[in-house]
Amino acid sequence: MFSYSNKKADLKAYFDIKGKDDVAIVLGDEYIEKRAKLWDGEYYVDLEVIRNNINPKFYYSKEDGTLKYTTPDTIITSNIGENSWTDSNGGAGEEKYVISKEGDDTLYVALEYVKKYSNFAYEAFTEPNHIQLTTKWDEQAVATIARRTDLRVKGGPKSDVLRRLNKGEEVVLLEEFENWIQVKSADSLIGYIEKKKLKDPKKVTPEPVTDYQEPEYTRIKKDHLINLAFHSIGSEAGNATLTDYISNTKGINVIAPQWLYFEDAEGTVGSIGSADYVKEAHAAGMDVWVIFDDMKNNDKFKLMELLPYAEKRAKIIKEALAQVALLGADGLNLDFESILSEEKSQPFIEFVREMSIACRQQGIVFSIDNYYPIYNKFMNIKEQGVVADYIILMGYDEHTDGGEPGPNSSIGFVEQGLDLVLQDVDPSKVINAVPFYSRAWQEKDGKYGSYVQHMKNVQEYLSTNGISVSWDEEAGQNYGEGTTKDGSPCKIWVEDSQSIAKKIEAMKARNIAGIAEWAIGQESSDVWDVITSYTEGQ
Repeated sequence: MFSYSNKKADLKAYFDIKGKDDVAIVLGDEYIEKRAKLWDGEYYVDLEVIRNNINPKFYYSKEDGTLKYTTPDTIITSNIGENSWTDSNGGAGEEKYVISKEGDDTLYVALEYVKKYSNFAYEAFTEPNHIQLTTKWDEQAVATIARRTDLRVKGGPKSDVLRRLNKGEEVVLLEEFENWIQVKSADSLIGYIEKKKLKDPKKVTPEPVTDYQEPEYTRIKKDHLINLAFHSIGSEAGNATLTDYISNTKGINVIAPQWLYFEDAEGTVGSIGSADYVKEAHAAGMDVWVIFDDMKNNDKFKLMELLPYAEKRAKIIKEALAQVALLGADGLNLDFESILSEEKSQPFIEFVREMSIACRQQGIVFSIDNYYPIYNKFMNIKEQGVVADYIILMGYDEHTDGGEPGPNSSIGFVEQGLDLVLQDVDPSKVINAVPFYSRAWQEKDGKYGSYVQHMKNVQEYLSTNGISVSWDEEAGQNYGEGTTKDGSPCKIWVEDSQSIAKKIEAMKARNIAGIAEWAIGQESSDVWDVITSYTEGQ
């Protein structure tokens, strides 16, 4: 006959408590490594825990020494280590506690402040210090302790005892084993008891916290499918190409010219836009969404010299929207393509939130271009989808220089990209951009390099190199290979009206908001019949 151990577990060691102000966190039904603090009678939690599990809209700017929270119409700012706040609409207030504090190279935010803008519950326990954070209200399995028993660190009679569980206590059932079961007690200790000590198992659904009323993020939503043509413009002289470019098109209802850029490291916004261009587009039945990108002059500035600073963000937004208004345009299309690290993600998404406020106030459409989801994981497309009017997926550049030859935009690539975006963004906001270009791959010295071939020129390329193509069902494109005049092996997956039609099938099946094309002037004229049969239902 085995005996049961009565040895008490060291609860401070169990929770890894490192000092009198250190507080362990039980998030839902598990302990996490991130910590909380108990300072001056208030509980503070690591901002990363708050962003990832409670509310992602809090933004910490080390550069400015501020914590910001952005709603649909205002930016609320508090200085680190202070109890007061101001907002961008002229409001101000004070809390009875310091709103946020730094410690251990970490920013901690008062849970009571987080509750002003979030629905969650927390309960604090002492001896040792730990808190229960509840952010989800899913159904739970619970049961009652049938007779007094010990809650143990591990399953088995020899394991140390966390505490005595009395008859009638209710526990949450977690993971079941042969004779033992993992449970969570009412004071958020997670351990093991024998299954035979339980009775009356049942399912319960906790009552959700609804103290905070989420504000509505209003948006501009067109009552038709979007057919947006990107217009690649390198200088003011390029504006004159609009007349020729649209003369052989059909059904375009939005034109997006590349006009706005950064002039310098202070965030000055330059423009090569034309009010006459806007008037011509309007006369042709098209809205104008002005592209603002971060590619020009990027040898003179770095985004991380701009976006982390509230003053520079405000300057950029004010100047960009002043240009949109001056030109008489209908929208702003944000095309920042250098957000390739976690370091840049938070300042970028705060910029997006703040830009959305200004666009909403000015009544213009706010759209954001995004790399393929696997490549843009740092751009927080989910949050973009909350604050922006439209999210544009750049569904191309599947294979580029530096990699193996392959299609520029295979059907599988497009379908997977859309499905990934639609996990986070409502389909009524998603626009899929298709390429009006292919990549011709040529081998030299044992390596392949790619050369862009515009759709309107691809037949000439095929003819010149004696390449015949056939339909590749897997790629959803016509494929051909051959030898160039200089004897180099070549391969090409062709973008044409047939491949665009295949992509449109995927878009229709997912009921998204429309199509975009990179770029007008590169296409063959027959592609417009395919596109308008989708956007206009002809």
